Amino acid sequence: MRSGRFKSRTQSATIVSMAEDRKHAESRSDGNGALVRSIETRDSHEVTLLIEQLGYRRSHDEVAAWINGISASSTTQAAFVACLGDEVVGWIEVSIQSHLQSAPFALIGGLVVKDGLRGKGIGKKLCETAEVWACRRSVSVLRVTSRSTRADAHHFYENIGYEPTKISHVFEKSLLMQQPCCSPNSTALQTPKGLE
Repeated sequence: MRSGRFKSRTQSATIVSMAEDRKHAESRSDGNGALVRSIETRDSHEVTLLIEQLGYRRSHDEVAAWINGISASSTTQAAFVACLGDEVVGWIEVSIQSHLQSAPFALIGGLVVKDGLRGKGIGKKLCETAEVWACRRSVSVLRVTSRSTRADAHHFYENIGYEPTKISHVFEKSLLMQQPCCSPNSTALQTPKGLE
């Protein structure tokens, strides 16, 4: 049985591993009744609904496949859910980012708490769980990006100790299979050595 504690300014978060007995895990919830545990395939329906509340669309099958693809023993990516009883009321996804130009850091890829339950400490508890996960991987920085229009999210992160460090723009380019560079039979671009 594995669990860890992380002290923040006002409370501690408990991580409950997937291997822990569910009954024992439920007894380790905090004062508001929320339990944070590793994500499981059985959570996919409720997680899909929460993704929509975050403003994104993914099918139930896509979410279930993503959950099945993440290993409980992964050292570079994890996802956790917050539960009140048997209901999933929030989730957080965190990963280790390793780039040529900077030291590795942890990145919160997504965080959502169900409408009507925000402001009750559930998001903070999810963040504390991600912080423990990152610390256990010897990462000294946990970063989160937030859309410029999400003032409530900015306020939330600042209130739990995150500091704004820069303002950026995000650029994307669609690489659909219709484009010459992505077609398997394309001669438009030479494939660099090692990527064949």
